[in-house]
Amino acid sequence: MLTLYDAARCPYCARARIALAEKGVEFEALEIDLNDRPEWIYEKNPTGRVPVVEEDAWILPESSVIMEYLEERYPEPPLLPADPGDRALARVWIFRHDDFTKPYYALRRGEDGAAERFEEQLSKLDAALERQPWLSGGEYGLADIAYVPWVLRARDMLGVSFDELPAVRSWLDRLEQRPAIAREVDVVASL
Repeated sequence: MLTLYDAARCPYCARARIALAEKGVEFEALEIDLNDRPEWIYEKNPTGRVPVVEEDAWILPESSVIMEYLEERYPEPPLLPADPGDRALARVWIFRHDDFTKPYYALRRGEDGAAERFEEQLSKLDAALERQPWLSGGEYGLADIAYVPWVLRARDMLGVSFDELPAVRSWLDRLEQRPAIAREVDVVASL
């Protein structure tokens, strides 16, 4: 059975949880206290970060790599589009994810100008979602999973309003209809 070294508060772990749920993969979650990481987690990932998946003594860290691994290891249902262009677009969104998360974390830390920088990133997300229903085009998938943990936390934990972002609001409404995302909304509410 697959083991997920997890932390409920971690949006990177949320990516792995959502992808596993979407794939219907049974797994055992082992919660890691991020304020008091056990020494052995550094044997699983030298950085000590989660998520990490382990399957049959094979270990893989890094959420974006874990999502790609799950897509290949468990191909049904597919979370990358069949169209090569849309698949590439999904990967571009995931590759550029740091552009979105850096201002999010700056906002969490209360840095000057962070709200404006994060608002700029949300506006870019909104513009993309005005053109297409999902980040990788016409189908829900890994790109959406890559972003939604931060968007949920921004809304529910940081009080970020999406009133001026109708495409993001609509995207979230569609996402929250998915059981895997609804479970993550419950996780965020419990933090």
